[in-house]
Amino acid sequence: MTSLILLVFLAGAVIAIPIAHALLVAAMAAAATTERVPLDLLVQQMVAQVQSFPLIAIPFFMLTGTVMMGGRLGEALIGVLSTLIGRFHGGPGQVGVLSSTIFGGVSGSAVADASAIGSLLIPWQKRLGYPPAFSAATLAAAATIDILIPPSIPMILFALASNTSVASLFVAGILPGLLMCGGFMAVCWWVGKRRNFPRETRKMDWPVFRTQLLYASPALVLPVLIVVFLRFGIATPTEVSVLSTLYAGVVSAVIYRDLGWKRLHKAVTEAGLATGVVLLVIMASAAIGWLLTFDRMPDGIVQWAKDNLSSGWSVILLMNLLMLVCGMFIDLPAAVLLLTPVFVPLANAIGMDLTQLGIMMTVNLAIGLYTPPVGTTLFITSAVAKVKVGETVRELGPFYFVAFLVLLLVSYFPAVIFK
Repeated sequence: MTSLILLVFLAGAVIAIPIAHALLVAAMAAAATTERVPLDLLVQQMVAQVQSFPLIAIPFFMLTGTVMMGGRLGEALIGVLSTLIGRFHGGPGQVGVLSSTIFGGVSGSAVADASAIGSLLIPWQKRLGYPPAFSAATLAAAATIDILIPPSIPMILFALASNTSVASLFVAGILPGLLMCGGFMAVCWWVGKRRNFPRETRKMDWPVFRTQLLYASPALVLPVLIVVFLRFGIATPTEVSVLSTLYAGVVSAVIYRDLGWKRLHKAVTEAGLATGVVLLVIMASAAIGWLLTFDRMPDGIVQWAKDNLSSGWSVILLMNLLMLVCGMFIDLPAAVLLLTPVFVPLANAIGMDLTQLGIMMTVNLAIGLYTPPVGTTLFITSAVAKVKVGETVRELGPFYFVAFLVLLLVSYFPAVIFK
């Protein structure tokens, strides 16, 4: 059964069937070829997977991001950051990295980050004379910080599939996300200085900066509030998602006065469509995961690892390699839901904490978002910058180096990250 599932799924992916549909076709094909799995039971497994209270957080965090960054607040945030660091070597690129980090505390979706921040920043950087390919590379990589800084849609999905605490994952993702942010900013500074990239020439105007900072403070306060509420147990992640949406609506309507019915309708529609896609992937992945478990595939992998791998570090290396390869070809939500049931038994076998596994998986699959051939943020930012994907990839080398350093820390030095 496992071989048939993989064969049908890969065939669907090759002919460009959407991932969720390819998973559904593979599940149905496997169930139809055996009498051991009734189709109605398979459908029950699919529906049961989306009857989860934590999943309510996904549409609300997405709606928060579309409301907050779709109006004047997003422009104000970028304005204050460009005034603060736009004058330094690689400053315009560092503005993109910081914007993505802060946006990560609002949305939780790397694709939303790449679209929203890229459409605002890349034209500005091009007007300064910044190389478009480097702008696209910077934002393609920086957008993935969004899924490490809480809230994080992939972490919610991992918690659903592994029965892990969402709040623990959110808190554990903060330091890796900040390390990624600092490393990417250092890359921008180094490359900007070495290649003498253009930058803002205006001197620092502190009165203007204070005004901009005050105007953008609602965007800066929300990520802090989310972390505080989660860290001290004031509210559950689902409750925090609802409160953040309410906060975004009040701020946009009362302070910025730019949330009309038209923009609200657009924000709700975008969040609803994005949520629908994620839920379909969850249902399809649940069917596949249940079939693989029924076929005892995870148990077989654990036994193979015990027979052929002699130490915990080699098991971790194997998991990293498999995650990296899968992240290059499979959409992130589907990859999380498919890999988690396979790797949780492996992690338990070597005594790895599941929170560490969740962060390790998130970092791995984040790298896949800007790695060919199916790099979602890579294609988005390249399209916005109007450059060929190959040109963007050539600029990504230093960013890969930083990302793999963070992955190394998360994988083999968890005490540095989580204590």
